[in-house]
Amino acid sequence: MSGARPIRRTTPLAGEIIATGFVGWSPALRQEFVVNAMNVQVGSELLSETDELKVWHIHVPPGGRLAAHRHVLDYFWTALTDGVSIQHTDDGTTRRVSYQAGDTRHFAFPGEEYLLHDLCNDGPAELRFLTVEHKLSRLR
Repeated sequence: MSGARPIRRTTPLAGEIIATGFVGWSPALRQEFVVNAMNVQVGSELLSETDELKVWHIHVPPGGRLAAHRHVLDYFWTALTDGVSIQHTDDGTTRRVSYQAGDTRHFAFPGEEYLLHDLCNDGPAELRFLTVEHKLSRLR
């Protein structure tokens, strides 16, 4: 690590922005982002880990959520089910994102970039994803 100040992810995220400036955030949600600012548990269950990869399963029931967590490793996710989420990011933005089974998205975090967000299931069926983190991405 360079000692540089960490910076939020600068690449645009998926979905429709439905609020900015922390509009609609409860005090408890804002506090969770403070408490979980360094939480790197990016999934519901760690399925496998090697020196190079972490493989996560994410499952969020209707109305449920995956708590705020921080991404610092390059990763990709693949949606295993169709669904809709509401995501909050630490800059106070709220987005609504739709998924179709098989959708895949890749993220890279050069330097000290990160993404701190949650995942709320806003649909009628369970959201499920497979997420793979590349542990060696922090060594470049």
